[in-house]
Amino acid sequence: MYDYLIVGSGLFGAVFAHEMKAAGKSCLVLERRDHVGGNVYCEEKEGIRIHKYGAHIFHTSDKQVWNYVNQFVEFNNYVNSPVANYKGELYNLPFNMNTFTKMWGVVTPKQAAAKIAQQRREAGITEPKNLEEQAISLIGTDIYTKLIKGYTEKQWGRSCTELPAFIIKRLPVRYTFDNNYFNDRYQGIPIGGYNVLIDALLDGIEVRTGVDYNKARSEYEGVARTVVYTGPIDEYFGYQLGRLEYRGLRFETTRLEEENYQGVAVMNYTDRETPYTRSIEHKHFEFGTQPVTYVTKEYPADWKPGEEAYYPVNNERNQKLYEQYAELAAKEENVIFGGRLAEYKYYDMDDVIASALEMVKQVLAE
Repeated sequence: MYDYLIVGSGLFGAVFAHEMKAAGKSCLVLERRDHVGGNVYCEEKEGIRIHKYGAHIFHTSDKQVWNYVNQFVEFNNYVNSPVANYKGELYNLPFNMNTFTKMWGVVTPKQAAAKIAQQRREAGITEPKNLEEQAISLIGTDIYTKLIKGYTEKQWGRSCTELPAFIIKRLPVRYTFDNNYFNDRYQGIPIGGYNVLIDALLDGIEVRTGVDYNKARSEYEGVARTVVYTGPIDEYFGYQLGRLEYRGLRFETTRLEEENYQGVAVMNYTDRETPYTRSIEHKHFEFGTQPVTYVTKEYPADWKPGEEAYYPVNNERNQKLYEQYAELAAKEENVIFGGRLAEYKYYDMDDVIASALEMVKQVLAE
């Protein structure tokens, strides 16, 4: 009998398995896909590592997490500096002095702040009732119209006037010429790709791929003292209270016979008419100089059961439903629920790792 049956080999499952093995516990990892690593998995073609499930840029201000991942793989010095493309006009992100200079021709932070304040005043929104009003009250009409509206409507599949204001509680605005998207102290891409990190975490641990635990549960009944479940929480309970909603994604990857297609790893397409939200040129994550390139267009999609779930739709209905499932989960004996699908929340990679390490600490202290 194993000490732990771990369902899912993404970051939560892999970190948990690694730490438990180090503590002398026996683990079996089951993975529904035909590869380990969850959404950080990379596919290599012609020396270029393709982020198969969308761009993953590691960033954290948690020194403990940074030191933890660096035990397994060295990180390069990639800095995320995406570019927004609005009908052929290019703007730097996040919103900073480069953005404002291109948008309005202003040259000082004082001029940029005055322009934004003027547009806020003209909008006259005191109590934002939806995402559109919230965004305009924070950043003004020009930036909202060109850089937020279309992208957000594509992402969520509905008008900004139908989306709740809380989705955009605040928007990062910098009055400096700094294109570094993240404010975190540490940032980079694993040298050799994320597979190096996952393979190191799972080294020496028994892993079975192509196994859907929820379909094969009877086969694994009683094989371990404790189950660690990282899949969709509603699926674990057979959807008995109803289904949680997600947004889906669809990826189209093209090989191009050129060295450099767009000059940046991530380009966001912020107009409503372009059907994809962004294009990812993978080689730039690792400063590749290969004579060819691979570019992935990322299309938001309505999610259907059975498809990969990417973003939880954290509206009131879904949050209430998740809380009901969480109550059921709390009553399950010898089952630990962890990770973005089991906790129905959007997690950055460093938060997933911190959560898994905290769970290990709690369990070993019991």
